[in-house]
Amino acid sequence: MPAIPSSITVRRATRDDCPAILEIYNDAVRTTTASYDIEPRTLEHRVAWFDEHQRDDYAILVAEESGGVIGWGSLSRYHDRYGYRFTCENSIYVASSHRGRRIGSLLLEPLIDASRQRGLHSIIAVIDATNEPSIRLHARFGFEKVGHFREVGHKFDRWLDVAYFQKINPIPCPASP
Repeated sequence: MPAIPSSITVRRATRDDCPAILEIYNDAVRTTTASYDIEPRTLEHRVAWFDEHQRDDYAILVAEESGGVIGWGSLSRYHDRYGYRFTCENSIYVASSHRGRRIGSLLLEPLIDASRQRGLHSIIAVIDATNEPSIRLHARFGFEKVGHFREVGHKFDRWLDVAYFQKINPIPCPASP
């Protein structure tokens, strides 16, 4: 396994990062099954997404090299129902030119830390079942496979399976409201 490049830094994203985040995401939409979106998103959509994450205190991180964003990761609300308030979903996307350089590892570790700091008990990763690099990444950080749904997605003229992975943070159970 290659060493993690020391020239890469990870930091909290700013609104100014939205175009770069969008470019990386839309490339994944067009060329991979990492997202089951089939149409690229707009900058307006990505800015609204960013603002919602800021308002609700869900971390968005970027990996940067030589001043350019080469990957990003986020925590997102798992479901709107109040009972799910201690659960989040994570996402990680890396620019195609930088995949295989362990950028995902640089992003996932601080996302897990951010989930703990926010008091989130459970992190869910929803991964295309054929995305072996993402499955290996999450397994390295203690995520366990908890579900596999067959043929629930459709993209590139084929049915797609999705696997669910979960990591439990050791957060004490709070009292009910």
